[in-house]
Amino acid sequence: MECRPGCGACCIAISISSPLPGMPKGKPAGMRCPHLADDNYCRLHGTAQYPEVCHRFTAAEEHCGASYQEAFDYLTELERLTNNQQI
Repeated sequence: MECRPGCGACCIAISISSPLPGMPKGKPAGMRCPHLADDNYCRLHGTAQYPEVCHRFTAAEEHCGASYQEAFDYLTELERLTNNQQI
């Protein structure tokens, strides 16, 4: 599945624990990635600076839903669940 053009929900809702250009400690959940342009396209995509973690993420219907809001809500809940796991 290809990402919905101009969505960017994964670049806002979920945390990124690996370093990003300009963010050596990663990005917290709910924070808009500073590399996300106003049109919600990644400025780093396709460049050598594009983070490996972002490259490995693949969109799936369950992640994206039918709209940006569905994607954002699903990914926010997934983030909440994975950060509240008890080991």
